[in-house]
Amino acid sequence: MLVKEVMNRNVKTARSTDTVKDAAKIMTENRIGSLVVVSGTGEVIGIVTERDIMSKVVAFGRNADEVKIEEIMSKNIITISPNNTLEDAANIMTSKKIKKLPVVEDGGLIGIVTATDLISYEKELIGKISTILTSSPLKNIGG
Repeated sequence: MLVKEVMNRNVKTARSTDTVKDAAKIMTENRIGSLVVVSGTGEVIGIVTERDIMSKVVAFGRNADEVKIEEIMSKNIITISPNNTLEDAANIMTSKKIKKLPVVEDGGLIGIVTATDLISYEKELIGKISTILTSSPLKNIGG
């Protein structure tokens, strides 16, 4: 299966010049743990997570109204094509120890695939296989 069949197309984004408070508000309102940071042209330039906010702002008593996302975001983000397989995505996430992969096509952000997406797909696949195995009689080959 391909990334484009599982990815979430409704990606919440922020600009690097937005404040950490703005980012936290968007994450809270949408019940998500990260935002993809994009340039004015839609190019992925970073990602900011709840952990970034906690470990780089809150833990040091910094003012979330004053700190810009660009100060705390992760840069040099690894992305994936919508035409890569889910196995490719899982391999990248495992080898790079990341949980989220922005999906990029023609230089622009078109979606995101997360470790949770891969787990959900795997559960669905196991359920379908289980249904097939329990609903159809198994034939004794060679018997």
